[in-house]
Amino acid sequence: MRHGKKFNHLSRKSGHRKALLRNMAIALITHKRIKTTLPKAKALRKFIEPILTRAKDNTTHSRRVIFSYLQNKDAVNELFDQVGPKIAERPGGYVRILKMGFRPSDAADVAIIELVDYNETAEATPEADKKRTRRRRKKKSSETTEAVATEETTEEATEEAADNEEEKTEE
Repeated sequence: MRHGKKFNHLSRKSGHRKALLRNMAIALITHKRIKTTLPKAKALRKFIEPILTRAKDNTTHSRRVIFSYLQNKDAVNELFDQVGPKIAERPGGYVRILKMGFRPSDAADVAIIELVDYNETAEATPEADKKRTRRRRKKKSSETTEAVATEETTEEATEEAADNEEEKTEE
């Protein structure tokens, strides 16, 4: 039974698991998006969320604590210089896991884990979705009604012109 076991051991001993999560966290901070298996992505989310929360305040103590987790100066500097200010107002949920399906070789669940504030495609897609709403269809129908209305006004104008010509010929 696994009562009280709060995290996935990922079929590794503790040293190997810590090194794996550390390397994946460094890769996520530097590249902003990585592709891995779903259980590793879920374990990485639990590992990196507290690190990102601590990176919101740029103090010497928080830098030292995060360095004790990551052991990489470049990743710590990038975390505090670029990522920290960008996520400062966000109350939580700094990473997103997107399922991609199954890997062809071993049928493992594959997922993308990414920093939420660094996804340009997700920010660009709602604009494309807004263009495909019903409002656009109504505009097309209103365009047709406008076209019908303009046709009616032109017909009325031609009828009035014809009536005027008939009156002139009668006089």
